[in-house]
Amino acid sequence: MRAIVFKSHVTCTADRAAIAETVVPGVHVFGSITLNEAVGGLNPVAVEAALNLGARVVWMPTVSARNHITRFVGGPPSGISLVTEDGELQPVLFDIFDLVKQHDAILGTAHLSVPEIVALVRKARAASVAKVVVTHPELPWVDVPVDVQEELRDLGAVFERCYVSSIDGAPFARIVTEIRRVGPESTVLATDFGRSPLPPPVEGMRAYVAALLAEGFSERDIQLMAGENPYRLL
Repeated sequence: MRAIVFKSHVTCTADRAAIAETVVPGVHVFGSITLNEAVGGLNPVAVEAALNLGARVVWMPTVSARNHITRFVGGPPSGISLVTEDGELQPVLFDIFDLVKQHDAILGTAHLSVPEIVALVRKARAASVAKVVVTHPELPWVDVPVDVQEELRDLGAVFERCYVSSIDGAPFARIVTEIRRVGPESTVLATDFGRSPLPPPVEGMRAYVAALLAEGFSERDIQLMAGENPYRLL
């Protein structure tokens, strides 16, 4: 592996990424920010600070997303929604789009609902955000239908297909089917490992690649999804 991205649900990781890259030469380490309540939610000030520190990925809310809380906790609606009561995107998102665009960073959809993901991708691409990545679309609490994935692909979105999805409730066969249908050209392989009790990310990526080769994907497909596509984005 040539590079890795650090992701936290509660803080910007650009500072520790810079330290890690200094301590372990030969591997590129990229930071990110996830727009949960811990950083002020949809907070352009936090986004600007993270990008100025070198973060390369800005994720929408994960554990603070209304969709995530609804799926996991239940009860009255709470958490961060990307849309207003009249169904429009929160105006602050356009400030975030501008920052992502200025820094040529990646905008990730995280744990949003499918309607939010569709609205976000459409508006971000219309605002000339070049790099929009749909985060683990197979994960049960995201669950983007494959026909919607094709629509988003045609808008220019890329799909981060995480090996952890096959552990957290999505059949591995679904990942295989959706890569074949939506295409390796719009796929990035990631593990989403790095948390207990999962194996280290390098071991996870090795297993992921082996499993995809066993399903008949070519070495060229793997090079594209695990190498060239993430390289181009980062």
